[in-house]
Amino acid sequence: MKNFDYRDNELCCEGVRIEEIAKKVGTPLYLYSQKALVDNYKAFDKAFKEIDHLICYSCKVNSNLSICKVLKEEGAGADVVSGGELYKALKVGVDPKKIVFSGVGKTREEIKYALKNNILMLNVESILELELTDEIAGRLKKKAPVALRINPDIDPNTHPHISTGLAKSKFGIEISRAKEGYKKAKELENIEVLGIHMHIGSQITELEPFVNSLGKIVELIKELEKERIRLKYLDIGGGLGISYKKGEKAPTPKEFAERLLPLIKELKCKIILEPGRAIVGDAGILVTKVLYVKKTEEKSFVIVDAAMNDLIRPSLYNAYHEIIPIKKLRTLPRGPRVPSGREANSPSGISSPLGTRGELSLGDLESPRDERRTTVDVVGPVCESGDYFAKDRELAEVKSGDLLAILDAGAYGFSMSSNYNARPKVAEILVEKDKFCIIRKRENYEDLIRGEQEE
Repeated sequence: MKNFDYRDNELCCEGVRIEEIAKKVGTPLYLYSQKALVDNYKAFDKAFKEIDHLICYSCKVNSNLSICKVLKEEGAGADVVSGGELYKALKVGVDPKKIVFSGVGKTREEIKYALKNNILMLNVESILELELTDEIAGRLKKKAPVALRINPDIDPNTHPHISTGLAKSKFGIEISRAKEGYKKAKELENIEVLGIHMHIGSQITELEPFVNSLGKIVELIKELEKERIRLKYLDIGGGLGISYKKGEKAPTPKEFAERLLPLIKELKCKIILEPGRAIVGDAGILVTKVLYVKKTEEKSFVIVDAAMNDLIRPSLYNAYHEIIPIKKLRTLPRGPRVPSGREANSPSGISSPLGTRGELSLGDLESPRDERRTTVDVVGPVCESGDYFAKDRELAEVKSGDLLAILDAGAYGFSMSSNYNARPKVAEILVEKDKFCIIRKRENYEDLIRGEQEE
């Protein structure tokens, strides 16, 4: 995890103690490091600096306005897949000419909304969608800028639910019909053919599927040029994975670029990238509190106040997330406490909670405990057997009231959350250096019934 580390055995995000945030905001909560977001974005930008490129952040991964704004201010565009995501991107000031609209099921209203806002292009996924876009553009007296999403039929070697580039996938136009699609687009009066798009899946940790897919697309571009169909943009999608487990190694943006650049740098196309998880995934955690430790004859359960409605990835994908204590148990007395962001007043940006002299608080004098580990299931309060974050996981022994961090939860965490079991959605917090701010308020019970009415 970037910019999350232990100081004096207490987990911090940048310069802020996470326990202090939890005390003020409550749990569960999502917590993001702004520096990690920016550093991850810059890693992509630097990796592709030798070619003309545009990074369109994949908003579906985490569409919080503050997250999108931080990246917009670094120069990012937006990859959106719904009218709502387009609205949010425009709301934070993303340049419409840096927005691409993907998705297999765009509605008439969404296509109209995109065209009225003059976005860079629609990534069209079928001939029927192409014809509908032409009709809507004609009514608006506009030329619709489009790319065709081509399905290269490559196995990305990821979870089936997030694999999108196989022939049996619902996404895109099969590569065998690509020329037909482009010829049709060229014939339509209200369509301006600008580019070609591919996206083969998510959480891909091997580079070979990207290389093989891109190789097919590059050959197609050359064939289209022979047909006098010249493209301005090559959108290579996103999907680069991150390392969720210890010992798991995902490619870096630099390694990603090194494999792809030889294939594309001679093309006369501007390259569009749509990273999401690789920007925000390891920049966020889910903080949760232990409610009970329950032991049966068969198992031990750590029951926490977060649940599958807050982070559904373990239940939906059997996804692995590392879980660590906010406070480490220790065998030596603690040193001076790390301050919260609101307490930092010294020239160095760090001060003691009791002033600038570094005195210890009463909590710093408690007797140390040896760390003991035990095998448990970490589960939530939702009434489903699938409500879990870890099964048969060896963790440091915990007790009621302890705080845990579920790591690498910045991507597809809050964005996939729900109000199942009538549970209010959690707060989201952004940390910048020694300060934090609430970027989404915790919902309350009244929020649960907003829009409902009794007959």
